[in-house]
Amino acid sequence: MSARSCLTVVLAAGEGTRMRSSRPKVLHAIAGRPLVGHVLAAVQATGSRVAVVVGPNADAVTAAVTAQVPDAAVFIQAERRGTAHAVLAARAALEAGADDILVAFADTPLIRPETLAALRAPLAAGAAVSVLGFRPADPTGYGRLVTTGDDLVAIREEKDASAGEKAIRLCNAGLMGISGAHALALLDRIDANNAKGEFYLTDVVELARKAGLRAVVTEAADDSEVLGVNTQAQLAEVGAVLQQRLRTALLDAGVTMAAPETVHLAWDTRIARDVTIEPYVVFGTGVSVAEGAVIRAFSHLEGATVGPGATVGPYARLRPGAVLERDVHIGNFVEIKAATVEAGAKANHLTYIGDARIGAKANIGAGTITCNYDGILKHKTDIGAGAFIGSNSSLVAPVKIGDGAYVGSGSVITADVPADGLAVARGKQSVKEGWAARWRAVMAAKKAAAKKKS
Repeated sequence: MSARSCLTVVLAAGEGTRMRSSRPKVLHAIAGRPLVGHVLAAVQATGSRVAVVVGPNADAVTAAVTAQVPDAAVFIQAERRGTAHAVLAARAALEAGADDILVAFADTPLIRPETLAALRAPLAAGAAVSVLGFRPADPTGYGRLVTTGDDLVAIREEKDASAGEKAIRLCNAGLMGISGAHALALLDRIDANNAKGEFYLTDVVELARKAGLRAVVTEAADDSEVLGVNTQAQLAEVGAVLQQRLRTALLDAGVTMAAPETVHLAWDTRIARDVTIEPYVVFGTGVSVAEGAVIRAFSHLEGATVGPGATVGPYARLRPGAVLERDVHIGNFVEIKAATVEAGAKANHLTYIGDARIGAKANIGAGTITCNYDGILKHKTDIGAGAFIGSNSSLVAPVKIGDGAYVGSGSVITADVPADGLAVARGKQSVKEGWAARWRAVMAAKKAAAKKKS
């Protein structure tokens, strides 16, 4: 198979008005990646060349495609006249030639590379057309695959099917492989002699048979692979399937999740074995977690790196650029952004650390914040190894706290603190003995006078 060249034409021209959204349908995301991105990833994994057909005024879709596959050829289907018409919009790519031509759909995001490879296999064995089939629990609404022995005779749309054909459980999933030697000739013979006046890719099967060529069915191993998205409900459905796939892969890799159904993962989440993830954790894109770390309940991580043995949460937030090294402790209601927390450092309660470096084994007290933004620019806070920052301190960046230095609780630090130094920056406490009792007596008298007036 690897010696054969392949071109995959991904159809992404649908408007998706049933999504009730101004966003192009194929740019709606599951697990942090747009639908078209999932399909492109599967195609890329097969080593295929990529051509994508988009609709007019689809600059955002084109940008998403080329960002992921820079050498993808993008074509515009100016008029929506059916699936075969869409494939022929990529005529230049078809004319460049390939042993195998695959047609995939940008709104079918769960397709696996293995299934695309299986769809190609009959072409290498001499078939001219290979159609992906599946057996849904309820075939209503799907085109039926009419077979004789191992050969595919026709794809019959339900409205045109006889009673006997409607009883067929094998249905058309839409994806198709066509021999590169015959693809253009077959596609060019498709006409629009139907009620809608459109050019249907499914007509390729009967045209191939009329030409004495063989068409076959390749069944999908998992029906969920061919779930398409046309509505928000269907988007949620395929998202749930993908989440289950991702969770299962982590569990099989040695990750511990007590309630995996409550953990939300991104397509690129990387979690090592012996990591423990408590319930209701959300992973955005760009997160990696090293061996032995614990992510406690209700935490949110995005664009973050968590080192071996680190503990995060509960109720913690790691934003992009957060790097936790070995054995770091980040506790409840702590937010880390664009900051490196070095080995063994701790910030256990109610803290914001942004644009900073926290040295090894430093301790950040509850209520501490790095004041990193002056309204125009961001500035960095540097806290040395072994430093102790007392509770409720504000570190006004740019500022540097030296190794082993102490900052007294409640301080507002605006200047650098040398190594092993003590900085205290707060108002001097004054005590007035007996004041509270005198104040209560005055207020009681006022309250009594007010009652007499009423």
